Amino acid sequence: MSNIAAPTGTDPQIGPPPPLDPEVVPALRALNEVAPDPRDPDWVAKLRNASAAMGQLADDDIRRGGVFEFEERTVPGPAGAPDLRLLIIRPTGTSGPQPVIYSTHGGGMVGGTHRGPDVIAELDRAQELQLAVVAVDYRLAPENPHPAPVEDCYAGLAWLAAHSEELGLDPQKIIISGASAGGGLAAATTLLARDRGGPALLAQMLLCPMLDDRCASPSTIQMESSGGWDRAANLAGWTALLGDRRGTDDVSPYAAPARATDLSGLPPAFIDAGSAETFRDETVAYATRIWLAGGQAELHIWPGGFHGFDVMAPHAVISQDAKAVRLHWLRRILGD
Repeated sequence: MSNIAAPTGTDPQIGPPPPLDPEVVPALRALNEVAPDPRDPDWVAKLRNASAAMGQLADDDIRRGGVFEFEERTVPGPAGAPDLRLLIIRPTGTSGPQPVIYSTHGGGMVGGTHRGPDVIAELDRAQELQLAVVAVDYRLAPENPHPAPVEDCYAGLAWLAAHSEELGLDPQKIIISGASAGGGLAAATTLLARDRGGPALLAQMLLCPMLDDRCASPSTIQMESSGGWDRAANLAGWTALLGDRRGTDDVSPYAAPARATDLSGLPPAFIDAGSAETFRDETVAYATRIWLAGGQAELHIWPGGFHGFDVMAPHAVISQDAKAVRLHWLRRILGD
């Protein structure tokens, strides 16, 4: 079982959670009213139902009135594993190979799909910058524990890189992007690509990423009962992925990127989180370790933001600021 003790809440250096931005407070309250209890034995099923209730993108939602064209392909999965579904979305009326965002969706390692709300944000950025988006539908825990999800993400990336030219995409300009569990999988896939000599990624965008299975950072303890994706939900998600290995020494960095001992040689990273969310400190630590290894990372901690604030409260000023900064970073990375 895990060797991580439950927090005692007695550390004098850890105070109450930082205040929330007033504009996002109603969104968190609404989220807490529908979020399933991670202590419920049916938590995974209820989380998936809640995710499905948020809606899946229909074909017309993806096309955006002719802004994009798309196809859904079944491609080979990892060796000995089932095939994968990839959603391949390209801007219409463009010529020449297009830069591409490779999207790994969120969902706590147990939910979500390649047609979920994550893709809306990717399409917003793609529409602004004339990018393509390729979204992978990876296998989910607990039915498919580690390494299934990250191996699926890597297999999809390898297929994309190998077939990019025939798709009209630029193999030299692939940016991997994910939020929450998808951010953790994007970081892990980037590590795999480096260590296997795989596709050379232009950059990695890690939005409120799920990086550390130990669930013991100060922000994890500070936001233990804050609602949303709090410590209990985080423990449940990591346990679904890793089982009894969670929190032990037997955890791969390709499952939990915070476990990586070497963060050198990685493509430039954009990393962000809210100041009032569980993942704040592991996000700061990951960026810091990239810098210490001589790498490039841009870090933003959004004051008063909870986990997923920009999705749940999209019209809040803090959400608009976060979206704008991500777009500016992409422009710089692409040289636009």
